[in-house]
Amino acid sequence: MNRRVLILGMGGLFGSAAARSFRAAGWDVDRYRRGTDMAIAARGARWIVNAMNPPNYHDWANQIPQITKQVLAASRDSGASVMVPGNVYVYGREPSPWSASTPHHACTRKGKIRAEMEARYRAHAEEGRSVVILRGGDFLNAESPDTLMNRVMLKDLRKGKITALGKPDAQRVYADLEDMTRIAVQLAETEDHTPGLLDLGFPGTRFSARELAEEFSSQMGRDISIKKFPWTALLLASPAWELARELREMRYLFDMSHEIDGTDFHARFPEFTPKTLQRVVFEHLYIRGLKVVPDQGNAMSSHTIL
Repeated sequence: MNRRVLILGMGGLFGSAAARSFRAAGWDVDRYRRGTDMAIAARGARWIVNAMNPPNYHDWANQIPQITKQVLAASRDSGASVMVPGNVYVYGREPSPWSASTPHHACTRKGKIRAEMEARYRAHAEEGRSVVILRGGDFLNAESPDTLMNRVMLKDLRKGKITALGKPDAQRVYADLEDMTRIAVQLAETEDHTPGLLDLGFPGTRFSARELAEEFSSQMGRDISIKKFPWTALLLASPAWELARELREMRYLFDMSHEIDGTDFHARFPEFTPKTLQRVVFEHLYIRGLKVVPDQGNAMSSHTIL
């Protein structure tokens, strides 16, 4: 059986992790090179994995529809099925747990762009194509400096601080990329057998900034404090800094506890266990070369919000 996959955005977080997972599972992995003919690149591929996103949210309003149009045309031309890593922006402030049946009521510009993109993939699936939207929360990868965890939350970890972008007790869902892309490979093995759309939520690992600080305290053997992210400074920087403008729009997600409903996921993968918060913290310490001490129990439970 054909085991060739074309990955768009292989230099990004999901794309690079997907390439590693597909190769480890014995798939032939091709990298799409921007500016070339995507339809030609996709010929002979069983799957197109669209992990291509303009960096730092640059010009999403124009680029996301263009990329989507290219992917759909390449899928029609080659017969390849399509897989897309989805996010939670499309739900807006809808109550969680979020699932495939949750209405798309995006409350931000980027959320609306993603909702429109997904609507086009749904229409493509209705034409008799196989489309998978594998939906997760914020990406985690201890080795990547580009995750929000590494760029912002753990920037001052060596100084004994983590940064909370919202309410310290708000529980948010995170998707470890090693876990998530292993699931992507398993879905690629079977989900093109029956045409249609699969919108599958990856429940991932859920924790708050306070729980994160407590786990770092436990494993490092020292008190880790929580400081607030300087949103006011970001506001002042917004006119000249594109990423600042785009990140501000998503502020609501950092104050809002949320989760992805894992019912459908666990029905398909009953034996799968995502990484625990303890494992996530250990990996982020290990990659930094920081010492992990024996379990301190509840001895270090005081965390100051600066």
